[in-house]
Amino acid sequence: MKSRKLSRKRRRASIVTAAAASVVAGAVLLPNWSAGAAVTDDPTVDPATKATFQRLADAVFSDRTNALVDDAKSGQKKGRHQLTSGFSGKVRLSGTQSRQEGAALSELSGRKSRLAKLGEKYSAATTGVTLDATQVKGRRATVDVTETTTLTYEKVKGTEPRTTGFQAHHELTFKADQQGNWQLTGIRDTDDGYLAVNQVAKPAVAAPRTAADDGPPEAARSATTWPAPAKPKNFSATGYDYKAMAAYAAKYWNHYNPDYPNYNGETDGGDCTNFVSQALKAGGWKHVPGYTNDFHKWFGNSSIQSDSFVGVNEFSWFALSSKRVTSLANVYQLDVGDVLQMDFNKDGSKDHSMIVTYRSRQGVPYVTYHSTNTYNRSVASIIASYPNAAYYAYRS
Repeated sequence: MKSRKLSRKRRRASIVTAAAASVVAGAVLLPNWSAGAAVTDDPTVDPATKATFQRLADAVFSDRTNALVDDAKSGQKKGRHQLTSGFSGKVRLSGTQSRQEGAALSELSGRKSRLAKLGEKYSAATTGVTLDATQVKGRRATVDVTETTTLTYEKVKGTEPRTTGFQAHHELTFKADQQGNWQLTGIRDTDDGYLAVNQVAKPAVAAPRTAADDGPPEAARSATTWPAPAKPKNFSATGYDYKAMAAYAAKYWNHYNPDYPNYNGETDGGDCTNFVSQALKAGGWKHVPGYTNDFHKWFGNSSIQSDSFVGVNEFSWFALSSKRVTSLANVYQLDVGDVLQMDFNKDGSKDHSMIVTYRSRQGVPYVTYHSTNTYNRSVASIIASYPNAAYYAYRS
């Protein structure tokens, strides 16, 4: 979550668990009006048309996910058939959106190549989309959907987690012509993070900010080169329960603990640092009470949170000044319970926080985070997706 003046609004967004496959199958479903007939009144959207909206959304995001899968391992020929190409007539991609999807698939293909150079491949994937809401005004329909995607890691090293996955929320815009044919004209990711592995939208960045009181400590940037110099973690030195931190993140990665506010989708930022702080607290980090805007303090519950509990930069300032963390020279030195932060545009203001929930025997850390809700994503995948970002690794 980016640094910002905190809102005290307590909206708890409902996270809808998406099905692992489309709920509608079969032939393209058609609206009730006749093909080719002139339409003077604004068209209505019946259940069959809504189902087709959902199927097209499923096809779009399945195509994006499939672009990351290793063709040789999946049994597919190179340049697999695009699911969106099966839609025409009553509900289809607009020409502009079709070109944009082509560009997205090309970008994801490049991401797959960068991942392969870092030793990571996916052998299979499943994407399912559920329809959350449809609003129709005149000849424009706005469709809200939840995407749930799981990717299976190819066991090139032997000790990685079996899968990684995420939930993402999107808003699709459809426009109808005079004959009642609906075209998908726009896709907007509505989560704050823009950090799903198959997303191509540029993440939002925070404006640079400094603390109101004495100067905060500066975190050292971490290298992203592989292999990293050895930096083994002493799991008994601090008295923290790092397994409990990882277990908490695994339990709440795709839904939200009602004992805390949910900041995902808020106008002032996302839920990423709030989630990391909760996991650290579950593993033994103690509250330091005081004023909410004093970065030397750290506390959070259902009714009040310090800026350092929920803000990316404020968390870094507290964690370093309190000596609860030290900076790591390389992101590949991270281990379970450690924290990784990113500054997407290298402007000095950090934008996103993640907690390490697994480390392979080969030394690859895997992170779990909110906004977009994601579990066990490899640091190699993060770097391949955002090679120009600045990274900050903390040993907790």
